[in-house]
Amino acid sequence: MLFSFFFVYFAANFKKMKKILYIVLMVAAMVSCGSDYEEQKRLSKAERLRLAKEDSAALKVGTLPTMDCLPLFLAKEHCMFDTAKADIRLKCFDSQIDCDAALKKGSIEGNVTDLVRGERMKRGGLALKYATATNAGWQFVSNRLSRVTELKHLNEKMVAMARFSATHLLAQMAVDSAKLGRDNVFMVQINDPNIRLKMLLNNEIDAMLLPEPQATTARMWKHPVLMDTRLKDMKLGVVAFREKALADKNRKKQYEVFVKGYNTAVDSINKYGVKKYGDLIMKYMKADQQTIDALPDMKYERMKEPRAKDLAAAARLAP
Repeated sequence: MLFSFFFVYFAANFKKMKKILYIVLMVAAMVSCGSDYEEQKRLSKAERLRLAKEDSAALKVGTLPTMDCLPLFLAKEHCMFDTAKADIRLKCFDSQIDCDAALKKGSIEGNVTDLVRGERMKRGGLALKYATATNAGWQFVSNRLSRVTELKHLNEKMVAMARFSATHLLAQMAVDSAKLGRDNVFMVQINDPNIRLKMLLNNEIDAMLLPEPQATTARMWKHPVLMDTRLKDMKLGVVAFREKALADKNRKKQYEVFVKGYNTAVDSINKYGVKKYGDLIMKYMKADQQTIDALPDMKYERMKEPRAKDLAAAARLAP
């Protein structure tokens, strides 16, 4: 009798009880999800703080998508920086101006730049140590469709470069050597070398300064080279560090590890050749396999301070 009563009651109120049960389960789930979310949020915040602390303690070096950075990419990827002694991190930038901006505001301790920009940053009050000269070079390349086969043909043409950099200085030197007058050539600021190259390949500009490997791609597509800094005995590329950062004793130890790793990478590149590390060139510089196969033989020097003549030229001629 009692069983029958409960059966009838349950059957009569099934929909109502089902709704109540559903609400109870939903509330429980929401409470659980809210608790999980808050816990995840708390853990995520703790994780972010931990990662930020580790990044702050690491020696951070800014790089560019260019061949002068190959020793850095190799040292990092092939564990040539002694990770037991120092946490050295590379921060990749597409353009020189962004890389230098990070150095100036202190979010990185060192970077790959050039003496022209370095001397300009010094004049702006940033104390820098030039750790080493690099093998950076630039080629003045013209668009094959613009019919610019000599520097004197640049009159009323557009030239892509990065302002207040080695490319700016070299562009002005080229214009001066052709006796054109700087107002007769239009300097266009394109900071990213890969964007510069794309503009050339898309016939959107008349001429530009290109580093390697971008210059090799341009040559492959039959764009003429009007000037090559390798033939002018100019070494304007450098790796620079903030002096304030290196004043710290822990940073000094990290810097020593950096120097050792950099030199090991240079020795390896000189022994096996740059094409041995085509995977790194493709990964960090966005070069295709044809470009890598066509790269010229390139030799790198162990860490050595810039030459006095290059320092003097940059200080005297920097825009």
